[in-house]
Amino acid sequence: MKLRDIAHSRTGDKGDISNISVIAFDEADYPLIEAHVTAERVKALFRETVHGEVVRYEIPSIGALNFVMRNALGGGVTRSLALDAHGKCLASALLDLDIPDRPV
Repeated sequence: MKLRDIAHSRTGDKGDISNISVIAFDEADYPLIEAHVTAERVKALFRETVHGEVVRYEIPSIGALNFVMRNALGGGVTRSLALDAHGKCLASALLDLDIPDRPV
C-alpha cells in the first residue's frame, strides 16, 4: 500500500532545509510507519534532491515522524532553479512511498 493510505504530512522550509512530518491517521498504524519509513529510505528516495543528511525524529505521542533534510532545496527556495522542489512537493513524493499492507 502507499504511505498516503494511512498517513498525511505537514511541511516546512527554511533556507536549504526541508522538514517533513508524517502523521498517522490512526494511532494504531504508527508502528507500521515507524518500522518502514526510515531516514535511510527517505534519503534514498530523495537521493537526487537531498544532498545532506536526513535525520528522523519520532513523536509517538501524536503518531508522527519528523524528517529534517539538509541541503535539500538547491540553496533555498528563493535561490533554487529547481521547479517545485520544496517541502509540499517532497511531502507528496514521500506519501507515495510503498509500505507493506497492515498485518491481518
